[in-house]
Amino acid sequence: MEKERDKKLSKLLSYRWIVWGILALAYVIVFFHRLAVGVVRGQLETTFNISSATIGNLASMYFYAYMVMQIPSGILADSIGARMTVTIGTLLAGVGSILFGLAPNIGIAFVGRLIVGIGVSVVFIAILKVQTEWFYTREFATMAGITSFIGNLGGIIAQAPLVILVGNIGWRNSFILIGFISVILAILCYMFVRNTPSDMDLPSISEIEGRKVKVQKINILKSLVKVIKNKYTWPGFIVFAGLFGAFVSLTGTWGPSYLTEVYGMTPIKAANHMTVAVLGLAIGSIFIGKISDKMSRRKLPMIIFALTNLICWALLVFINNGKINQSVLYPLMFVLGFSTCAFTLAWSCAKEINDPNAAGISTSVVNMGGFLGGAILPPIIGNALDKYSLILDIQSSYQRAFTYAFVSVFIGFVASFLVKETNCKNIES
Repeated sequence: MEKERDKKLSKLLSYRWIVWGILALAYVIVFFHRLAVGVVRGQLETTFNISSATIGNLASMYFYAYMVMQIPSGILADSIGARMTVTIGTLLAGVGSILFGLAPNIGIAFVGRLIVGIGVSVVFIAILKVQTEWFYTREFATMAGITSFIGNLGGIIAQAPLVILVGNIGWRNSFILIGFISVILAILCYMFVRNTPSDMDLPSISEIEGRKVKVQKINILKSLVKVIKNKYTWPGFIVFAGLFGAFVSLTGTWGPSYLTEVYGMTPIKAANHMTVAVLGLAIGSIFIGKISDKMSRRKLPMIIFALTNLICWALLVFINNGKINQSVLYPLMFVLGFSTCAFTLAWSCAKEINDPNAAGISTSVVNMGGFLGGAILPPIIGNALDKYSLILDIQSSYQRAFTYAFVSVFIGFVASFLVKETNCKNIES
């Protein structure tokens, strides 16, 4: 009996990496689409003859879809499970990417981008749900950070590698290729991912940890209302909106053109700077999760990282806007990305201040914040650029436009002081 139990435990601890690994690869696709528009901005403007404001709206289409789908994503994760949720979502993302690549006009491109946003929107919440079932409680923030790191590799692919790929096969074929890769990942997800260890007749994590968990079918509407009414849900929402909205506005839409137009960089060199920022976020996501778990604190690390992020944006917007040596930009971009990871602790906080049976719903509500920021800011910056470029030089135009990003980060920083400290434990009761 003991030997059989040890065998099952060993299988659980090994197979969970297959489950997580496939979902993490799907998350790479999520980040690719999140940041890809900024790199192909020039090609899209030429192909469809559109303005900066339209580019901003095209980029935002992904985030609006993602934001609207967050609560449904949590409901799906808590009801039909991660396996079918991610399978269907990744398949939709593949279809949307192919449609975007084939788009004969800007209207169809918007539709393709919308379908992509709907498809990829379900992946991260499903991963968090899977981590709750397959990983120890003490590993949650660390695994969330590692997941963010892997996902950010998709953001890195959407920078210099995408520039090279587009240069070789064109922007249309590049998105069609990513679409077919997404379809393959959807098939792998259906074949190998399982919602819980019990689906494979393996012991649950709660059983191994000696926790008594009352598994019950939740009342979705009641749980959603309870999460929304919880005043401690919202500070993390705002932190995520402020910091992430500014970050994706830079790396996903306006950063490459800012560096080429203000600093005179080549497209590849500009993309490399965005890659450094994305890499900074990826590394920071692992670091902050580990340090938070080790300290058994959520609030203090979030405040320190948010303050660092605010300082970086102040340097970028008010001091470093085309006025000093370019060599400073690489470390600045890295630290800016690294400190943006403050928002990743909001996911753990959401789980720890709400009913554990509604983990998918609580994290999805907080997750909406980041994509609200990502949806609102790019068009605002695009409209500002269209407006100020008529009366100011290009450097001053970007400075005025990026001031909106600085304000966004400042709001997120202020909200970090209102976050409820959980000491890395569920305090819902």
